[in-house]
Amino acid sequence: MQIQAAHGNIFEQKTGLLVLPLKKGETLSTQWKELDALFEQQLSKLLQEQEFEGKQGEALVIPSLGKGKAWKLCVIGIGDAKKFSLESYRVIGAHITKRAKEAKVKQVLIPFEAFPSLEGVSLRVAAERFAEGLLLADYSFHAYHKKAQERVKKQAIDRVECFVGSAAKARQIEAGLEEACAIVEGTCLARDLVNTPSADMTPAHMVDVARELTASPRITLKLLSKAQMEKLGMHGALAVARGSDHEPVGVHLIYRPAKKAKKKIAIVGKAVTFDSGGLSLKPAGGMMTMKIDMGGAAAVLGLFKVLPFLQPKAEVHGIFLAVENMPSGRSYRPGDVVRAMNGKTIEVLNTDAEGRITLADALCYAVKQKPDAIVDLATLTGACVSALGEDMAGLLSNDSKLSQKIQAAAKEAGEPLWELPLYEPYKEHIKSKIADIKNISAHGAGTITAALFLQYFVGDSSWAHLDIAGPAYSERETQPDLPQGASGYGVRTLTRYLQAL
Repeated sequence: MQIQAAHGNIFEQKTGLLVLPLKKGETLSTQWKELDALFEQQLSKLLQEQEFEGKQGEALVIPSLGKGKAWKLCVIGIGDAKKFSLESYRVIGAHITKRAKEAKVKQVLIPFEAFPSLEGVSLRVAAERFAEGLLLADYSFHAYHKKAQERVKKQAIDRVECFVGSAAKARQIEAGLEEACAIVEGTCLARDLVNTPSADMTPAHMVDVARELTASPRITLKLLSKAQMEKLGMHGALAVARGSDHEPVGVHLIYRPAKKAKKKIAIVGKAVTFDSGGLSLKPAGGMMTMKIDMGGAAAVLGLFKVLPFLQPKAEVHGIFLAVENMPSGRSYRPGDVVRAMNGKTIEVLNTDAEGRITLADALCYAVKQKPDAIVDLATLTGACVSALGEDMAGLLSNDSKLSQKIQAAAKEAGEPLWELPLYEPYKEHIKSKIADIKNISAHGAGTITAALFLQYFVGDSSWAHLDIAGPAYSERETQPDLPQGASGYGVRTLTRYLQAL
């Protein structure tokens, strides 16, 4: 889908679908007098007959029957103008993509200034959010389904034009559209990686994706082989990987801005390319979506796709240790004790709590880079899904200022999260009698105790942990810009966080 800005009289343009935004409680004849007159007020009457209220996302597609230059018209409800927000732009954009595909059109025209203006929000920012919705809703993953590929190709929208009243306004919008394209490209890369079956999304393949990102001169890549990981003392991650035929590998991407960086930020992702549970084997149903267990690392790769375009002022380190957790005669066992990179010993009571063990070494490695802040993302605990549901991530942090920045970024990005307490007394629940700590607790609060486990490996660093087990993947479409499957959660939040530094 190509999105462009244009200016002029929208009713003089030939197109497949002309979109007519309508506020809740307003009539078509109030907002679109010229068009309604062309149809001799029949459009208004049709909307009344259909009891069209203008609720957000409500839509009615009508053939023009040769009246006007558009093949079809789409009246789209934008809801109560007083409640219209930046998130509304994204949601409405997604609804328009859905309706355009259903209408089987190739070109779409949108009178952008028909949307309510928001105080303090520029045309550029509004257009960026709107285009995010258009593009995110356009995503589909059918790499393994030929008929679906052909169907998607037939339904593809070639061009969307956002019309405004002047060339100056069109230039402002164009800048926002370009930013949206870059951010969505990174988000969709993360979606593709998570959606790809684990047989093809191995640790080695994740390295291939990381290498492709070094096409930008601002990005460099350092790889850690199994031997190098051993030398560094990453015995936790190596233990998890031991049962698999796929070699573990460490990935360290570095983005350096053109000018001297104001901050150094480390972004760490969980990268378990498939999680069988190891010897603490998951039930069959529990394994069906475990290709998603590298969703944190996928977000890191998606973010690095965006960075060269957005050019944040921070030096960014993207770090993950890619492993596969499988059962075999070489697998680590319940009852084993492994030593992490910082020397802490971990009693393994459940090999299915492997993500925190791999993250322990990744976080230790991140600390060695001496960043100003560390943010990790992980599909870590089912407890977080139980607490917050499938749409919302959990946030836990040892730094209230960092937490506030992440929350603000998530709100701007439209990626819901909720802060949970890093409750120190619960550290008693993960104390071990034979090692420094154990990898599970038997006393509930699984999301909190998992984060407290990770805290042992960040030292005094400013750190935030995002448990994305819920929103990383959905078996159904939960909102119009989130199709079934991987969401790419975290790419947009991290982008907004880095932009604000």
